[in-house]
Amino acid sequence: MKGVILAGGTGSRLHPLTRITNKHLLPIYDRPMVNYCIEALVNAEITEIMLVTGGTHAGEFLRLLGNGHEFGIDRLSYGYQERPGGIAEALGLAARFVDGDPVLVMLADNVVERSIRPMVDAFRAEPAGARILLTRVEEDEHLRHLGVPVFDEGRITAIEEKPEAPPSKFGVTGIYCYDSDVFDVIPTLAPSGRGELEITDVNNHYIGEGAMAYDILEGFWGDAGESIDAYYAVNDFVRAHGANKG
Repeated sequence: MKGVILAGGTGSRLHPLTRITNKHLLPIYDRPMVNYCIEALVNAEITEIMLVTGGTHAGEFLRLLGNGHEFGIDRLSYGYQERPGGIAEALGLAARFVDGDPVLVMLADNVVERSIRPMVDAFRAEPAGARILLTRVEEDEHLRHLGVPVFDEGRITAIEEKPEAPPSKFGVTGIYCYDSDVFDVIPTLAPSGRGELEITDVNNHYIGEGAMAYDILEGFWGDAGESIDAYYAVNDFVRAHGANKG
């Protein structure tokens, strides 16, 4: 199973911090944000990884990570997204790297308290279709910034992106497993209103095919790139409780 870490975007919600660096290189407690994502994948025994980034600070990832061996990575590749074209477009750049294998995709501003290994092992056991990781979110205000699943008798029937009236109390984290067919799905997508290829459209494709499974994350999940307040909330949590615990 391959891993793809998506570390692009302009980081505009973290200005002015991101005027001088990529947001995924900002510190979370005692190390750069992207290190937590790498640790999550390596702890799940995913050691062939591509990191996709963009913008003027892309070279800093090479300076930080090198060949990845120091971090437990066996093979580290890099991809460059020339313009902000959406999460799905960024994933599409990894098609040759993934080369027909199942793939775990993680947005590099996601930080979790508990290991993602249970989700990864479940997909390894049945590596067909897609599998997404959900987190329980009580506040509707927060859900309005996320993809939110619609349930029918325990099955996901759709994912609504940034809904004004959230249909459930669960948000879609930026952690996804796909079979290699995902790279046939991406070219069929139409750009959204903001001109990007949306990962929610990928997930809704799999839901429409009846090929979507999900897990519910235990413990803390934070999107450190959501806002300045969220960034510092993740910092505070990791400082007090740690991350990626088994």
